[in-house]
Amino acid sequence: MKIKPVYIYLPLALIAIVFLVIISQQNDTTTNTVTTNSSAKGQVPNDNIHKGMQAPGTETPNKDNVNANYKHQVEMLEKDIKEHPNDTLKLREYADLITAGHRGQDAIQYYNRILKIDPTRKDIYFALTFIYYNQKNFVKAEDLTKKILELNSQDNQAMYNLGAIAFAKGDKQKCRTIWEKLINDFPNSDVANQAKSSLKEL
Repeated sequence: MKIKPVYIYLPLALIAIVFLVIISQQNDTTTNTVTTNSSAKGQVPNDNIHKGMQAPGTETPNKDNVNANYKHQVEMLEKDIKEHPNDTLKLREYADLITAGHRGQDAIQYYNRILKIDPTRKDIYFALTFIYYNQKNFVKAEDLTKKILELNSQDNQAMYNLGAIAFAKGDKQKCRTIWEKLINDFPNSDVANQAKSSLKEL
């Protein structure tokens, strides 16, 4: 029996959607929203890793100078954190930066330090959910999403993510139930429209 291509690409499309919802919960300091739509050849992404890398008349960024800039920013933030270990803004900036640098596992401890200072930070739970979802640790991602809903039972983006996580775990019926309830409870929201689109693909 041949599998139609649509069945192969459907899970990938839904996983991409949950990433967008999770990322949308990041605040303005996040570097998880890395620019990926750079049509101009050699264009530098507008994120904290690459910021200021291409001024008029400068050379095209390459692996060496991007890495040097990234390392410099990491070192400066590490110094700030040592001097001010409870500065949640710096902790968040550092954790976001190293997450964008593909060091999500290392970032977990810094996000958790913020939660020890303020356990009501939904943005941090979303950031951690993104990391664990990326690692395919769907159980942990689900636990964190439930924590968000404990803080705010009306958080429709967390509800959407809960459905997407259920789908990633292979439970399509649970996913459908969650998204249908989301559509019913928040009929005019952007997330409800997203859930409607996703349901058509189930």
